[in-house]
Amino acid sequence: MWWDPQYIILVLLPSLVISGFASLLVQARFSRYSRVLARSGLTGAQAARAILDSAGLYDVQVEQTHGFLSDHYNPLSRTLALSPEVYHGRSLAAIGVAAHEAGHALQHAENYAPLWIRSALVPAAGIGSQLGWIVMAVGLMLHPFVVLLGAILFSGVLAFQLVTLPVEFDASHRAKQLVLQMGFVDPDEREGVDKVLNAAALTYVAALITSLLTLLYFLMRAGLLGGRDE
Repeated sequence: MWWDPQYIILVLLPSLVISGFASLLVQARFSRYSRVLARSGLTGAQAARAILDSAGLYDVQVEQTHGFLSDHYNPLSRTLALSPEVYHGRSLAAIGVAAHEAGHALQHAENYAPLWIRSALVPAAGIGSQLGWIVMAVGLMLHPFVVLLGAILFSGVLAFQLVTLPVEFDASHRAKQLVLQMGFVDPDEREGVDKVLNAAALTYVAALITSLLTLLYFLMRAGLLGGRDE
């Protein structure tokens, strides 16, 4: 598969370009706006705490975690984990990312349907990511039915990534509104927050496109899309 010209042209190269662009963009924008201090002087942790408290979510803890841009909300432990740059940062980037993660906590509290669907899809996505492409690859050497079986397993990854888009877009939308409404940033500072969050959202789109290209490649090679490639 790795030496198949069709795989290189249809999957590998487009995936590298799209994913690489998205990754570089989010790093570049975060780096840029991490150097732009918000006039409010708030840290990311303070901004997140204020959003949670305003929604009555006093039981959601804001903690520091390790790693660059490793920020996330854990609905099981009701913990909002922020990377050091975001937790301690007083920049537009830090406040934007912290508000985004707080947005996930608000979704959880409001029983936001796509968030619960995504959580339910975690087991299927895990199985699909570990076994789906392997079964499809083996199926190319055995029978199209085996490829189809692998495609069904791999579709769990696609479903998870697809439902992730509204979850992430909604959290960013909430963040963009809240940072302005609560006075964390001034109107003329809002552009920096928007650019950081928009770049981060693009990484989820890139992941979905990569998975879709992979699935289509295997279906095409097995003859399940168009004529079979002998």
